[in-house]
Amino acid sequence: MAYDPGLAELMREALADMPGITEKRMFGGLVFMLDGNMLCGVHKGGGMVRVGRDNIDAALQVAGTQPMDFTGRPMRGFVDVTDEAVADPNRLSALLQLARRFVDSLPAK
Repeated sequence: MAYDPGLAELMREALADMPGITEKRMFGGLVFMLDGNMLCGVHKGGGMVRVGRDNIDAALQVAGTQPMDFTGRPMRGFVDVTDEAVADPNRLSALLQLARRFVDSLPAK
């Protein structure tokens, strides 16, 4: 398994009250979708959150985040999150609020 199942469970718990969440294995990790749009996920060593371009600066103010860069090119609109930040309910909640605001603006798939 290319991701920590414990981190996946923390993410599941944080998303438990959010209707429309589904899970999908992707990119060697586990992605959580909201109404068919990628919201967040876990991968080896941490997680990622899709906050959108307008929320990047706010997301990067959360300790334990950095621009997401798996391939040598930053993925715009996404932040990489350390496992410690995923495990911190306050930091994870702040990031998921930014992600929810962005993903709610997208059409459902």
